[in-house]
Amino acid sequence: MPINDNWLTVQEAAKESGYHPESIRELIRQKKIKARKFSIVYQVDRESLLAFVRSAQTKGEKRGRKPKK
Repeated sequence: MPINDNWLTVQEAAKESGYHPESIRELIRQKKIKARKFSIVYQVDRESLLAFVRSAQTKGEKRGRKPKK
């Protein structure tokens, strides 16, 4: 359990959202979710993550590999 409920580790964010941890890191790099970095560890803002997940669901975006064209 995180010390501060507003910030999650990448692993906790992945578990809560259903995304793979590497996908969470990619969202951080793309600045699609808010995060802060302490040394080599990222912490993800819970509200930012939940807002992104809700937005992706309403747009109908699917997680996982994209179909080949």
